[in-house]
Amino acid sequence: MLMRTDPFREIDRLAEQFFGTAARPAMMHLDAYRDGDYFYATFDLPGVDPDTIDCTVERNVLTVRAERRRPSGDGVELVAAERPMGTFTRQLFLGDTLDTDKLEAGYEHGVLTLRIPVAERAKPRRVSITANGDARRQINA
Repeated sequence: MLMRTDPFREIDRLAEQFFGTAARPAMMHLDAYRDGDYFYATFDLPGVDPDTIDCTVERNVLTVRAERRRPSGDGVELVAAERPMGTFTRQLFLGDTLDTDKLEAGYEHGVLTLRIPVAERAKPRRVSITANGDARRQINA
């Protein structure tokens, strides 16, 4: 019997397990951006039941957990299984400039959208400047 050896086979298998492949992603994909006074994070979760999505904030760590299940029951016969199933988790470390107490979440068309307002203390503000000699004495005092 002839056996072909591939010294990198085990490395490839481990890489697929941790990083995923195009057909089986290891994590949920995300876009994050700021628009005005809000920070947005959108997660692709097609085929996920909204009841299985869990979003928590502890300190400044946002954790999103979702589960995609295969159809089950009597008479269900699995013919092909290419879509990734199971529990997906993603964590984001949020800065102190966001007001996580007012975080809003919505799920539509397989996309979870989180909207987090920028904290008041982080918004740009105008500083008044005085032109008389009194301001100089206050600064040096």
